[in-house]
Amino acid sequence: MTSAALQVLGSVATEARIGPAAAKRMAEVVRAVGPDLAAVEAILAESSATGATPGTLAAAHLLGAGGKRIRPVALLLASTIYARPTRAAHELAAVAELVHAATLLHDDVIDDAPERRGQPAARTVWGNAVSVLGGDLMLTHALSRCHAVGHGAVFEHLLRTLRTLVDGEIVQLRGRTALDLGAETYFHIANAKTASLFDWATTAGARIAGAPEGHALALGRFGVHLGLAFQLVDDVLDYAGVREATGKALFTDLREGKVTLPLVYAIEREPGLARVVQAIRDGDEIAAGRLGPAIVATDACDRVRDLAHEHTRKALEELRTLPAGEPRDLLGEVAGDLVSRLR
Repeated sequence: MTSAALQVLGSVATEARIGPAAAKRMAEVVRAVGPDLAAVEAILAESSATGATPGTLAAAHLLGAGGKRIRPVALLLASTIYARPTRAAHELAAVAELVHAATLLHDDVIDDAPERRGQPAARTVWGNAVSVLGGDLMLTHALSRCHAVGHGAVFEHLLRTLRTLVDGEIVQLRGRTALDLGAETYFHIANAKTASLFDWATTAGARIAGAPEGHALALGRFGVHLGLAFQLVDDVLDYAGVREATGKALFTDLREGKVTLPLVYAIEREPGLARVVQAIRDGDEIAAGRLGPAIVATDACDRVRDLAHEHTRKALEELRTLPAGEPRDLLGEVAGDLVSRLR
């Protein structure tokens, strides 16, 4: 491994924001698929080093900031259930991270976000236009690399996933002007923006390793439930976490105008809170400070915690239908540890 790859792998294994249990498990994952992750990091570095243009610099800025690399890890472990990951699996794992990173660059522009992963967001360094184009550039690299792998079903699934991601972003953006406090809309966005890419990653990992199609689809369902649990945990931590664990200030989602499930459930219990939400949207700078504790005072966060654990349980049920072994066990343990951040 190169020294750069080792540095990134070390940050994956010890990432404070995923919690001590998950960090320990990620260290076990690194031991299991460390060389494969190093190959993925090399591909990511190559994809963001095509000339020192502002777009590539924006991409490199985000990718170099680290991150949990959960999607590549899930893809590699799904693949390892059936065979040692090949170069094709490494390419697809990099594709998963490139797509994820591209959506983050776009999201930061839409959300006017000042930070990402504890560093200034690319948009604050190079501007909104460059951040968007940097994200677009990463998507072109992702599509090119996925197509070059030469697996038609995997490529077609990626195209569908990208359309789903865009649809979820459009629905969320529409909510900035027309307040929608419905749980149905929330789950539409969570499935589209988070679960769909986990679905693609775990399905692609199985398919590229030659898994039976029924197993690949089961891993896709595992990915959906893992993605939903992951999103629900993040939503709770926006209200009940700490900056050292989450990498962002409390109530960030509120201030960015995002309607998450704790907010939806809290307003079901206390309808008057909807007026505070509107005040935030009208520019009241201290309203979020009032609303956050009010949400925590309801049972909303507990309800979302319970739902996150339920999706984790369903994810583990899907895994039980697959061949036993360390890769399957590690996938299940990673899923459980991600939810353990709520404890």
